[in-house]
Amino acid sequence: MKNAHTILSHITNLPEFKLLKKHYCYQKFLSFLAPRFQKAIAFVYLREDTLFVALSHPGFKMELNYNKDLLKTILSMLAKSDEKCQQMKASKVILFNSKHISILKEKKIVSTVPYYQEVAHGDFMVKSEDKELQEAFSKIKNSIRDN
Repeated sequence: MKNAHTILSHITNLPEFKLLKKHYCYQKFLSFLAPRFQKAIAFVYLREDTLFVALSHPGFKMELNYNKDLLKTILSMLAKSDEKCQQMKASKVILFNSKHISILKEKKIVSTVPYYQEVAHGDFMVKSEDKELQEAFSKIKNSIRDN
């Protein structure tokens, strides 16, 4: 019986699933980039010896314009290091803005309750003649003492 690795390698070599091989190379290319560039890129693809890079925000365009040579260098290093990605070669890099968000999933920030020592002790005088206000202040005193 064949193992899972053999079956998957056979499937990815079929002509119908040629895009899976490209997708693997695109993901590996993005993993070689710095985290700030990974957040900036929505998706990438190669067409006719040109690397197209879709940006998730227009503000990243200028920064990546200065680093086009870096993108080409990383792509050529990927083609040399991984034999699955030997077809990944580009002479030009074109950057464009996209309406899509980044490929990377953003980590959800969990809001935390700040933990600190309570400074109040609940020792204060109520100088009111109104019974309702005195009852409200006594509830506040009790809740401060309980905490």
